[in-house]
Amino acid sequence: MPLTLERHDQPDRTPRVGNIMITPPIDETYWAYRVRLSDEQSVIAFPKFFTIGIGFAQEEDWNTNLPYTCDACEIRDHILHNKGDESISDDDVLAAIRLIQDAIAADMAEATR
Repeated sequence: MPLTLERHDQPDRTPRVGNIMITPPIDETYWAYRVRLSDEQSVIAFPKFFTIGIGFAQEEDWNTNLPYTCDACEIRDHILHNKGDESISDDDVLAAIRLIQDAIAADMAEATR
């Protein structure tokens, strides 16, 4: 499957109670950036806690993600146990993370112009 970046206008749904932030309702429908790796699995990026987190759309243990500013290999290694499909190569996961990081960086640069 060719890796293709998708963008989606996703408002930040991080609940705030006073000075406390709670993890937003993260699932396969909550994403701003997505790269599909199979019919069932994608790497997604989503607004969370004043940043953008990267993780898998389908997870065994909910809420495994890291900020997009982390090293791509660190993100891959942190989320890899949630891949859920051994036909997806670890290299494709890494490439998907890098595609998303590049898109976020380009969008952030554009927003500051």
